Amino acid sequence: MTALSMAPLFRQSIGFDRFNDLFESALRNEAGSSYPPYNIEKHGDDQYRIVIAAAGFQESDLELQVERGVLTVSGGKRENTSRDVTYLHQGIAQRAFKLSFRLVDHIEVKGAELRNGLLSIALVRIVPEEAKPKRIPISTERPALEN
Repeated sequence: MTALSMAPLFRQSIGFDRFNDLFESALRNEAGSSYPPYNIEKHGDDQYRIVIAAAGFQESDLELQVERGVLTVSGGKRENTSRDVTYLHQGIAQRAFKLSFRLVDHIEVKGAELRNGLLSIALVRIVPEEAKPKRIPISTERPALEN
């Protein structure tokens, strides 16, 4: 009997700290690979960041979209603009990719930045007042009986 590892499902849900109660797994990229590599970071109680290694990509090669609680990051392969170059070794991958991350309730994308080959996507949890826990006072007095 083989054990089923749930770790890949847990690491792709953003903003949900109790992984054992994960309500829905994140979508996998279509190829099932881990290209490009990425990190999911937590910065404080309500700040998150996804950092994707996007070496060789420019801003115009990348697209971010949020639809129905799913953040999709895709990168297209750029045409080789220099026809005079013959690669003796081409180790920097620039193949097309698509990554999808399910964002749990109240997580919003605040912005994205491409710097030094890393695409950083800032996320924040904004919980509305009606969804925050409320403290209920306990009275020690006996309530008056209504007639």
